[in-house]
Amino acid sequence: MGDPKRTTIYFEPEIHKALRLKSVVSERSISKMVNDAVRNSLAEDAEDLAAFDDRANEPTIDFEDFVRNMKRRGEL
Repeated sequence: MGDPKRTTIYFEPEIHKALRLKSVVSERSISKMVNDAVRNSLAEDAEDLAAFDDRANEPTIDFEDFVRNMKRRGEL
């Protein structure tokens, strides 16, 4: 990991208060908590993208046809 980069983030007052309180309780800086949250969010995005890639070759089903077939089978 390279040198940390400085940026300005504007939090809503209640979110900032919650972060300050959590920072004290968890003994972690707000920067650490924000970095962890962003890292987790990016990891979830990577998992989602991988899932899309895994399913790229699956056949697609037209929604309207699917619903018509359900109705025809008496499932709706």
